[in-house]
Amino acid sequence: MITKKLLAFSLIISGLNLYFSQDVEIKDDKVLLDGKQILKVEKINVTQYSFYNLKDDEEILLYRSFDNETPTYVNDDYYSLNFLTEKVKVEINDFSRIASFMNSKKSMEKLVKWLLKEKVITTGGEVNPDRVTTFKEKYDQNITERTIR
Repeated sequence: MITKKLLAFSLIISGLNLYFSQDVEIKDDKVLLDGKQILKVEKINVTQYSFYNLKDDEEILLYRSFDNETPTYVNDDYYSLNFLTEKVKVEINDFSRIASFMNSKKSMEKLVKWLLKEKVITTGGEVNPDRVTTFKEKYDQNITERTIR
């Protein structure tokens, strides 16, 4: 009896999780959230993407990845998220949050999902300044300041 109730409860919870999950897709130059465009995106090259708001086409986020001038050694690679309107740069070496095996578009979709989850970007495509500050405090690793050249 208890196992049936537990099974029913877990099915309801997993169903709600699927119901409330947000579908992020990058198609052409658009970032779609559940089929509705929230941002524009420009792929500059494999290591650099720019994201723009819809209101006035202002660049709000610049993503860049760096190999730290050691292309064959990946343990020192990192990426930066430059929130241009807020003048905040976050440097992170944890690619597991955005990695999608050799597919930069899927990686950017995961990045947008992460930023939505952290409420850095709203579902309307706006940057939340308070959450950018929290995001920086939570994830920034100051890689360029710690790197000896």
